[in-house]
Amino acid sequence: MTQAPLPGPIAVVVGLVALGVVVIDVGWRVIRHGMVMAHEGAHGVADAVAGRQVDHIELHRNASGETYPKKQGGCLAGVIAAFAGYIGPSLFGLGAAKLIQLGYTVAVLWATLALLVLLLLRLRWSFGLITVTLAGGLVYLIVRYIPVPTQTFAAYAIAWLLLLSGVRGILASDPLKGDSQTLSQLTLIPCVFWILLWLAATLTAVAVGGSWLVMRT
Repeated sequence: MTQAPLPGPIAVVVGLVALGVVVIDVGWRVIRHGMVMAHEGAHGVADAVAGRQVDHIELHRNASGETYPKKQGGCLAGVIAAFAGYIGPSLFGLGAAKLIQLGYTVAVLWATLALLVLLLLRLRWSFGLITVTLAGGLVYLIVRYIPVPTQTFAAYAIAWLLLLSGVRGILASDPLKGDSQTLSQLTLIPCVFWILLWLAATLTAVAVGGSWLVMRT
């Protein structure tokens, strides 16, 4: 079953509200925990694609995280896994936006819930057990008890927040630490190159995903 998309102007309003939440520090303190879930989840997916089985994931109170593979693998596997994190929220946001464009709006909520459950199964004891459980519980309540029109707004909000938090996550990161430092060590390419590449990719995702959300099919 498919659902009708929101009118373009309403989709824009939802996007502007999401932008305000991401830009304002009070909102970012909350949303960044969702961003790091997508970030570390993307590391996990990339590890699996690169042939490195994930041992466990940790999410911390300060909205940082770490994904631990069972074995390190080669240099290419390390590059794939390290690069994936900062584009993770944007890729998940693009997936959500595409489902909405195709009319599978409620599927966005079910997919989000499924991904949160998979993430929860890989978590070791850390602050993430609280945040992922709360996020999953909220999504479950929406898909179980909230009318479809409200679910549609929730799906649009998730898509916009993922797309926009991907950009804010890069701008809020320390350019000389974390994944950019790992990539620089593995490839001998300066950190600034990876940061600019991530920024270009996430801004492109906002433009493409935003057009899918706003343009009615």
